[in-house]
Amino acid sequence: MDPVIIVGAGPVGLTLALALARQEVPCVVLDEGPGKDEPRPARTVVLREDTAALMERLTGAPLAYAGVHWAGWRSMRRKQVTSEVAFGDAEPAPLHIAQHVLTGALRTALAGERLVRIAVDSRLDTIEQETSGVTAHTRGSTGTWWRGSYLVGCDGPRSTVRKLQDIRFPGRTAVERHAVAALRTELPWRDEALLHRLPPWRTSGPSAGEVTARPLPDGVWRLDWLLPPGKDLVTPELLLGRVRETLAGWTGGRTPPYELLDTGVHTVHHRLARRWRSDRVFLAGDAAHLLGALGTHGLDEGLRDADNLAWKLALAWHHGPHEALLDSYQTERRAIVAARLRAADQALPLVRGGGGLRARVPGSARGHDALLMDGHLGRGALGSPGTYAGSPLAPGRLEGEAPTGTAPGSAVTDVRVTAEDGTFVRLRDRLGRGALLVVLIAPGTGVWERRHWVSAGIMPRLAAAVAALPHRAELLVAESYPGAAAHTVLLLRPDGHLVTALSGVRPADLYAAAETATGGPATAETSARADAGAAGSR
Repeated sequence: MDPVIIVGAGPVGLTLALALARQEVPCVVLDEGPGKDEPRPARTVVLREDTAALMERLTGAPLAYAGVHWAGWRSMRRKQVTSEVAFGDAEPAPLHIAQHVLTGALRTALAGERLVRIAVDSRLDTIEQETSGVTAHTRGSTGTWWRGSYLVGCDGPRSTVRKLQDIRFPGRTAVERHAVAALRTELPWRDEALLHRLPPWRTSGPSAGEVTARPLPDGVWRLDWLLPPGKDLVTPELLLGRVRETLAGWTGGRTPPYELLDTGVHTVHHRLARRWRSDRVFLAGDAAHLLGALGTHGLDEGLRDADNLAWKLALAWHHGPHEALLDSYQTERRAIVAARLRAADQALPLVRGGGGLRARVPGSARGHDALLMDGHLGRGALGSPGTYAGSPLAPGRLEGEAPTGTAPGSAVTDVRVTAEDGTFVRLRDRLGRGALLVVLIAPGTGVWERRHWVSAGIMPRLAAAVAALPHRAELLVAESYPGAAAHTVLLLRPDGHLVTALSGVRPADLYAAAETATGGPATAETSARADAGAAGSR
């Protein structure tokens, strides 16, 4: 089989390449740049806790040293603190990291991957599709033709892949603009992020009334000032004035020492591609969607695109394409991003509407601050990751369904499990390997050696049911899981979303759910393609 061609070497493209390589799928990454990224401290990303865990699992390195897990969050209006959040077990902290640092960690991990080739100075200009694969042409110092099984456009807002496939990209331009500065200084809130609305000091230039401060390692902060609508030029003098006034306002009237590291203007657009799949060509990340108003984080969604698509492409690459499985990528991911865009569009007039009757309604300001906090912290309608409950991969009603603290289609909670070799691991450590996961909730197993319980009770029957599933699966055992009773059996997709929970061992239900979750039964055409691919790879 030919490799998967990935166009674009940003965080989404590199993440997809690593995720496919972990599932034994070869890739070619077409990088139109020189193969390294310019350090830009003012260009940062905020990752939700499970997305940060995905990055650490793929790179094999902890990212906390390269970024900051916020200790807390506070919202202020004028001089008053309106809300505070302390992060911990109940609410895991987001990770704030410079984008070039994240990309560097991904490139380092890819450097040792035998299945991934990165072709630098390779700018895509042609795509040709056939029934059996995709051919792409690049220009540059290594201009050539590339043959692939599939092609994924991770090439950003101006995606060449999207344009070559004639896919429309409707939406709104310049929904918000922010002046941005990265600087090294000391602020009163150590490792805490801050949203300050209507600060009491006078700002330089037109008043925007909102500034955000987010910590990075080594005493560095990223500050964002919301700019008023329009195309007013952000001059260096205006930006420096805002830096000095903001720092003085937060530290008691005198501007503390600071080192300005980087500046920029961040313009937020809201767009959503009409289609995310065109036969063997897919879109992911900014090539498929743009969002980011009201504190939401578009890159986090792009990384979720890669995680969702990787296991489906891997299954199709190894076993032949199940069209329902490949189609589910667009169905699942586009629906979630569209819902977040709708929520932002509905909230924008409320939060940014200014005066009028709404501003005089008691409690409205506090409600607006809560909406913004949800966007920044990745929760609520604006920021939550969404679920795949309405997915075509979700099984219908099963007789043996059991309740848990996780709704079907949602990402599972990370718990300690016992692997098949008897070692204790985290559940998330077993994700992304292309296998379904079957987790038995069995209290007491953590205090006994595996040899004492692996052949007792319901384990032999469950092991036989797992071995008979239509797709490779790994059997794990957990002492407990939130909201699950003893002997509950969880079925998980390779990307960690719950397919179903069953009460006890129910082989027929387990098989039916596994078959649906992997795209349904193979058609005769799919089987023939799989046989042909296997013969060609021998």
